[in-house]
Amino acid sequence: MARVAFLGLGVMGFPMAGHLAAKGHEVTVYNRNAAKAEAWVAKHGGRAARTPKEAAAGQDFVMACVGNDDDLRAVCAGPDGAFAGMDAGAVFVDHTTVSAQVTRALSEMAEGMGLGFVDAPVSGGQAGAENGVLSVMCGGAQAHYDRAEPVIAAYARICRRLGESGAGQIAKMMNQICIAGLVQGLAEALAFGEKAGLDGEAVVEVISQGAAGSWQMMNRHKTMLEDKFDHGFAVDWMRKDLGICLATANDIGASLPVTALVDQFYKDVQRMGGGRNDTSSLIRRLR
Repeated sequence: MARVAFLGLGVMGFPMAGHLAAKGHEVTVYNRNAAKAEAWVAKHGGRAARTPKEAAAGQDFVMACVGNDDDLRAVCAGPDGAFAGMDAGAVFVDHTTVSAQVTRALSEMAEGMGLGFVDAPVSGGQAGAENGVLSVMCGGAQAHYDRAEPVIAAYARICRRLGESGAGQIAKMMNQICIAGLVQGLAEALAFGEKAGLDGEAVVEVISQGAAGSWQMMNRHKTMLEDKFDHGFAVDWMRKDLGICLATANDIGASLPVTALVDQFYKDVQRMGGGRNDTSSLIRRLR
């Protein structure tokens, strides 16, 4: 079993760190809101640290799942950052969805300090984190990935290395691009069916068994029909992710016309007060 620090105990990080403890790893946690860290310790054991540096000291692995590029920089770099506390040879595993640019910059910084770095964004949402069945997309040196993969397995259904530093983040962008188009298509279909007077539940029972079937259809159609969105992955976070996708597309000369359009639809949902709603709330703007 490994000595592991986990930085960031939000809706994803809290259960992910819990799975590490359940598998027998020795876990130290850090959260910007210290009360959340104390609550985790009360539930799972282990200990809470006051700073990322303190949490990282003496650990084999440091996992992070925070909010954005700036949050990741804050927990990694600086006098109280994790890098300052890690021993040479330890591996930092970043589960945050961030830009490939910040990933590569932090990976270079870690390498210069004798540390490993694996970018490992996840897909599967809060339910996937709670059930320990996340899909994990990784980038970084093969040797660092090989060391980290058995630890990541505590909360992963599948974990794959897809290339060098930043490859995991690019793969996560592809994931979000796919989701954006799927959710908009499902929203349009369900709203269309409502206008036509069909029973959406009955229709989905049929079409989900054919070529139109998807995870989004199976897991989100019912709550979409019931106009319930107080769950899942928030629109605010999706817009953050799509912003990264669009900026990266501009940098590499890729075209994302549908993604750009759906991003504006999510902006409409935010204006309607739905920033914390699940991404399936796209249907609200069609009703």
